[in-house]
Amino acid sequence: MKRLILSLIIPSVAILLPISARSQDKNNYNPIETGVLSLGIAPDARGASMGDLGAATDPDANSQFWNPSKYAFSYNRAAFALSYTPWLSKLVNDIFLAYGAGFWKFGYEDNQAVSASLRYFSLGEVTTTPESGAVAQTLSPYEMAIDVGYSRQLSSKYSMGVVLRYIYSDMGFSDSDVGDGSTGASAFAADVSGYYTTYPIIGRNECQWSLGWNISNIGTKVNVSNQSPAFLPTTLRVGTTFMFPLADYHTLALSLDLNKLLVPAKPRERDYEDTAEGQAQYLDALERWENMSPISGIFKSFSDAPGGFKEELREINYSLGAEYSYNQQFFLRAGYYHESTMKSNRQYFGFGAGFALNIVRLDASYMLAQSHTSPLDQTLRFTLTFDMEGLRDLFGRR
Repeated sequence: MKRLILSLIIPSVAILLPISARSQDKNNYNPIETGVLSLGIAPDARGASMGDLGAATDPDANSQFWNPSKYAFSYNRAAFALSYTPWLSKLVNDIFLAYGAGFWKFGYEDNQAVSASLRYFSLGEVTTTPESGAVAQTLSPYEMAIDVGYSRQLSSKYSMGVVLRYIYSDMGFSDSDVGDGSTGASAFAADVSGYYTTYPIIGRNECQWSLGWNISNIGTKVNVSNQSPAFLPTTLRVGTTFMFPLADYHTLALSLDLNKLLVPAKPRERDYEDTAEGQAQYLDALERWENMSPISGIFKSFSDAPGGFKEELREINYSLGAEYSYNQQFFLRAGYYHESTMKSNRQYFGFGAGFALNIVRLDASYMLAQSHTSPLDQTLRFTLTFDMEGLRDLFGRR
């Protein structure tokens, strides 16, 4: 029996696309296809509770995912966070995302930072349906990514950062009867980001206005056995945040993020004439898409939509969010995420709260999808953050 591979595409569709998206007009429904889609899942409770945003929000330990250049402006010198997300909990109970991230500032006036994160996405246990006479096998497919980053202030208001990432996707198993060993797929990627922040005076109040951008997962294709190499979910994220005081110890921050996958759309057979010549043109376009380099794909992603400029706009997702803070100890958050129904059709509200006490902060979020048939509805996230400098001082006093 030949090697069996659990395709990444099948679980990714079930994981990330609401059921309602499958009922869309097939002539217009055209999601962007990528591999290792778990890289796009928001890992922390704070960003998720504001509608999956974080390009320009205040720095925290989880900025590695949203915009690592923010670390250079962090008020804390070092911090570490652990996040846990039960995924598709309405359908199964053993799929989850675990995430750890942290940073440490150094240099003149702490204007530089090194950071790292580890992401582990488990698809639980899968039991195969064997061919006649074969033995069923149980496997535990997973995806993981580990990365390190460096950020630096280039001026008193602007910083930049870079991240290097190793990605591993193990979706297969081997047939021990014939010694047919299966190996996972590896890929390498990088992020480049920037962050600008200033403190304008409006009336008699000092406010904070920030802009941020991040191009993530620029890298090699992921090559799963018996499948064509797949593009990584290279993403452009641009955001802004405006924070202003409501009263003593009370602040409110309003944020907006725009996101676009920098991946070329796969050619659709229905866009070509149902003739021999049309089929030849489609196969030629498909071959060019499969052989396109990731860098060429980034530039192609801005001009490849069959519907022209209107469809290009549909590829831009947006998030709106707000965060209320009392004395940087108690937080309330809410947000909304929108993606076109002609793409993956993810549309949901986020809600959350956080509580900080000395060196520890606990955040939780809750996702409420617009479509109650969506498997993403009622998703919970939890994040525990530690102020490492505070821990050092605490144990040092003892």
